[in-house]
Amino acid sequence: MTPSTPAALSPGPRLAPPATRMSARQRLVLVLLLTASFTLAVDFSILNVALPAIGDEIGFGLDTLQWVVTSFALCAAGFTLLFGRIGDVLGRRRLFVLGMAVLGIGSLLGGFATTPAVLLIARVLQGMATAAVVPAALSLLTTSFAEGRLREKALGLNGALMAAGFTTGAILGGVLTDLLSWRWAFFLNVPVALAVVVLAPLVVAESRPAHRSRMDVPGAITVTAALLFIVYGLSSAAQTSWTTPLTVGSLVGGAALLVVFGQLERRAQHPLVPIAVLRRSTIAWGNIAGMLAFVTETSLVFLLTLYLQKTLGYSPLMAGLSFAVLGIGTVLGGMVGPLLIGRWGTKTAIVGGFLVQAAATGSLLFLGTTGSSLALLLVATFVGGVANLIVIVGFMVTATAGLTDAEQGLATGLATMSQQVGITLGIPIMSAIVAARVHALGSETGETMLIGVLAAIGVNTALCLVAALAVGLFLKAPSRLMD
Repeated sequence: MTPSTPAALSPGPRLAPPATRMSARQRLVLVLLLTASFTLAVDFSILNVALPAIGDEIGFGLDTLQWVVTSFALCAAGFTLLFGRIGDVLGRRRLFVLGMAVLGIGSLLGGFATTPAVLLIARVLQGMATAAVVPAALSLLTTSFAEGRLREKALGLNGALMAAGFTTGAILGGVLTDLLSWRWAFFLNVPVALAVVVLAPLVVAESRPAHRSRMDVPGAITVTAALLFIVYGLSSAAQTSWTTPLTVGSLVGGAALLVVFGQLERRAQHPLVPIAVLRRSTIAWGNIAGMLAFVTETSLVFLLTLYLQKTLGYSPLMAGLSFAVLGIGTVLGGMVGPLLIGRWGTKTAIVGGFLVQAAATGSLLFLGTTGSSLALLLVATFVGGVANLIVIVGFMVTATAGLTDAEQGLATGLATMSQQVGITLGIPIMSAIVAARVHALGSETGETMLIGVLAAIGVNTALCLVAALAVGLFLKAPSRLMD
C-alpha cells in the first residue's frame, strides 16, 4: 500500500482518487526528463574505459589522468544541493534547460579538446550541468505526477534508466574507443542536449513555489565547500591511500564544514536545508538507504571489471559487454519496483531488495580463475541488478514522500546528492580493500587480484545486510511523521 500524506501537510485536498493512467502530456514530459537523466548517467562512466587513450592523445600523465574523472565528480556531487535549492527559487524548468545547454557546450568543448586544460574545463562544465539537471529533472518529475502509483511508476523508470545509464556508459565507452574515437563520448551529448533545450519549454510546465524565499548564501557556500572537500578526499583515496595527509585533511575539513553548516542552518531565517526536514525518518533513512545502494552496486561493477580484466584477461570492450545483463536487470528492477512498493510498501521493498542483493553479491565469493565462472557472474549481476533497482526506486519514493511541491527541490537535491556521493564513495573503499589484500600477498597476479576482489565482495555483501537491518529498524512510514 502506498503511504498516504495527512491533509495537514498536503499541498492540497486529496478527495478525488488519484489518476491511474498517464496523460499524453505526462508521457512527453516523462520521455524528455528520462532522456536527459539517462544521458547524464552515461556520462558518469563513459570515459572510464577510454582514460588510457585520452592520456596518450591529449598528454595527461599517469599522476594527472584521474582528474578527468575527479573534476566531473567534484562538481556533480559538490554543487547538487545548491542547485536543487536554486531550482526551488528561480524555477526548476529554467534551471533544467540552462543545465542542458551547459552540458551541450561542455561536451562540444571536450570533443574538440587538444590540451589537458581544455578537457578538464569541459569535464567541469559537464559536472556542473549534472549538478543542475539531475535534481531539477527529478523535481519536475515529482511535481508532474501526484504522490501515488503514477509517481512510483515514473520514479521506477527514472531509477532504472539512471542505473542502466551507468552500465551503458561502461559498454559504450569501450565500443566508441575501439571503433571510432573517445571524442564521440563527448559529441553524442550535443544533439541530445540541443533537442532537450528546444523541446523542454514547449512540453514541460514551469515549477516553482508561489512565494520566493531568500537564498541562504552562507549555508550554500559552506555545504558546497564541505561536499567538495569530501568528494576530493574520496577521489584522492582512490588514487593514493586513505592515510595520506591530503586525503585525511580533505575528509576532516569536509566533516568540520558540515558541522559548521549544521550550526548555520539552525540559526538561518531561510535555511538551505531546514533541520526539521532532516529529522524526518523518510528523509534521513531514505537517503542513507539510497547512498548505500549506490555505494554497493557501482563499486561492485568496479570490482568485477578488475576481475574480468586482471584475472580472466578480458579486453576492456569484452569486460564492458559482460555487464549488459546487469543493465537488463536494472531496467527490469525499475519496472518491478513500483509494483512491489504498491503491494508491500516502501520499507518492505527496500529491506527485501537489500537482502536479495546481498545474496546475489555473496554468491560471487565462489568466483574462480577460469572462464567457467562467467556464468555465475552473469546470473548474480542480473539478480543483484533487479534487487538494487527495487531499493533505488524505494529510496526515491521514500525520500520525496510527504512533502509539498515547494519542498521537492530540496528533497530531490538531497536524493541526488546521496546518489552521487554514493557513486563516489564506493570505489575508493573497495579499491583500498583490494589494494591492501594484494599488497599483503606480495605481488599483483591474476590469483592475488582475485583474492583481493573477493575480500571486497565480502565487505560489499556485509554492507547490503547492514543496510537491510538499519532500514528495517529505523525507517518509519511517512504517515507517522506528519502528525
